[in-house]
Amino acid sequence: MDSPPAALPLPTLPSPLRTIESLPGPRRWPLVGNMLQIRPLRLHQDVEAWCRRYGDFFQMYLGPEQALVVADHAAVAQVLKQRPDTFRRPAMSERIMREMGGVPGLFDAEGQDWRNQRRMVMHAFSPQGIKAYFPSLVKVALRLQQRWDGAARAGRAIDLSDDLKRYTVDIIAGLAFGTDVDTIHGGEDVIQRHLDVILPAIARRTLAFFAYWRVFKLPQDRRLEHSVATVKQAIGDLIGQARVRMAQDPGHAAHPANLLEAMLVAAAQPGSGLDDQAVVGNVMTMLLAGEDTTANSIAWLLYQLQRNPAVLAQACDEVRQYAPDPAAFTMEQMDRLPYLNACIQESMRIKPVAPFLPMEAMHDTTVAGIHVPAHTLVWCVMRHHSMADSHVPQPAQFDPQRWLQDGPGAIDRKVSMPFGAGPRICPGRYLALLEMKVAMAMLLASFEIEAVQTPDGREAEELMAFVMSPVGLSMRLRRRSGARG
Repeated sequence: MDSPPAALPLPTLPSPLRTIESLPGPRRWPLVGNMLQIRPLRLHQDVEAWCRRYGDFFQMYLGPEQALVVADHAAVAQVLKQRPDTFRRPAMSERIMREMGGVPGLFDAEGQDWRNQRRMVMHAFSPQGIKAYFPSLVKVALRLQQRWDGAARAGRAIDLSDDLKRYTVDIIAGLAFGTDVDTIHGGEDVIQRHLDVILPAIARRTLAFFAYWRVFKLPQDRRLEHSVATVKQAIGDLIGQARVRMAQDPGHAAHPANLLEAMLVAAAQPGSGLDDQAVVGNVMTMLLAGEDTTANSIAWLLYQLQRNPAVLAQACDEVRQYAPDPAAFTMEQMDRLPYLNACIQESMRIKPVAPFLPMEAMHDTTVAGIHVPAHTLVWCVMRHHSMADSHVPQPAQFDPQRWLQDGPGAIDRKVSMPFGAGPRICPGRYLALLEMKVAMAMLLASFEIEAVQTPDGREAEELMAFVMSPVGLSMRLRRRSGARG
């Protein structure tokens, strides 16, 4: 007798997609949604608390607008990798920038505009270009050393936010324009003074429940208009000066002397699709993004090191062995500081200056089996798994060694994404890491850190404005015996 035919496998049916409405989330109020449950300056902490309560995927409402919150690092990475064709930065960000009179740059550009601008900016931020700028970067660090030496001799506390912004401003101005503004020694950068008005306004308007400035303007809105116009005019003047230099010396086209010239060269290439407006927008973006992010990253690192004396001692030993003289710093020496680099990575894991990234779906799509309609806000939480026991052993512990080992105890580097991920990863990350490493190597080679503290002596508070910054950190230094420079 013939045996019965083998049963055919049943067809695999696709799993039904979940809807955002089916997900848990905080209870919302009519019209305002969850806005009254959020503290604007602690927004990141409130959403992270909801992550711990509702899980890696949940819904929230910013006013009447529904948002999908994604806190799973793998899902976040997938969202970021699907830019710019499936996800973009919220259209609201671009509208706010245009309402302010600004010119969106790479940060806000989308589609083909983004691709055109990306080529221009990456050409300007190439590792070769940054390496060529290294001597000027060291020059700025030595100015900061002089300023801090004066504070150490006088027993004066250092305002970390102020001094580190001076450091990053001088570096950005030199790299971008080839100008030596020297704010460290008291020089004034007109552009930067007005950026200090623009940065808080961007954060304030992005989180505003009601766009009142479309109806009436407060004094702060008029100051904002003046600052935006002044910055645009100043950048336009710098572009004009750069064009004159490049016309007088054709060699500048082959070997641009600064980032502005490099962008103009890239924009002038046939088929670039770029004009002076794109250059203005990207210069403004670089100035906006380059000051606060790096300065606050260094401040958070100093705070973490002061709280972990054994780690600080090991970082000091490494710097003093391989890079003892700031005046003689080389790129090769910076490459020989793996422990300091691990300290930087660990600090950015615990205190990322961009703890969330809001995205907008450009068309109907899915995220981790969840249906996401077009134009839905997808709120990517960057600091959930990186501070979870399930993904990082003893996550609250500041342990740079986890970045230097393989096997058990090593960190999954994909969990921490301080510069984002995917095609739109931060183009200035190489410069930012080098700025941090040079400043820290200078400090550890030259000084002993006596204190890094808050005004009340308590734990540093996280303030979320344009970036996540520590509130009111000050530092006291003592000149190290036998230090060079």
